[in-house]
Amino acid sequence: MTDVDPVEEACTRARRLMDTSAPRAEILGCLVSAAETVAGPGAVSSILVLDESGLLRNGASPNLPRDYLDAIDRLKPDPMVGTCAAAAATGAIVITPDFLADGKWAELRHLPLALGFVGAWSMAIKSTRDGRVVGTFGTYYRDVRQPTARELAAVGALAGVAARALDDSGS
Repeated sequence: MTDVDPVEEACTRARRLMDTSAPRAEILGCLVSAAETVAGPGAVSSILVLDESGLLRNGASPNLPRDYLDAIDRLKPDPMVGTCAAAAATGAIVITPDFLADGKWAELRHLPLALGFVGAWSMAIKSTRDGRVVGTFGTYYRDVRQPTARELAAVGALAGVAARALDDSGS
């Protein structure tokens, strides 16, 4: 018996879902689940998508509560706010091992802290067509830490498939 790589499996499944014109949320949800598996117990991942107004909206966050998603809905990309807004603004990976030690979280840290999260990181999702940022792939942690090399590589692969899904859906 061989171990199945959750990232490879999710990427294959997401591509099949795209080929059948499945709903975007289902495709992105598949990718989020794989990121959570790689990150390990207690980690929660999320994909936020830039809308036509340039604001971040929920794309797939199956393990974040609705009130949290409502509170962060329509965040404007900003290099000085959180990890997802900063990643959307800069196109870079943004890592915050500890919300209490990072000024970018000053106005928002109460939201993830109330859920038991103490740190997060985000990667920009860039269009396969023109390289512009179309969303972010974020992961929240319940302990102070940075993403591992395996997590960075996994989310990089998952974000590539997410970019294709977002390109195909016209986002």
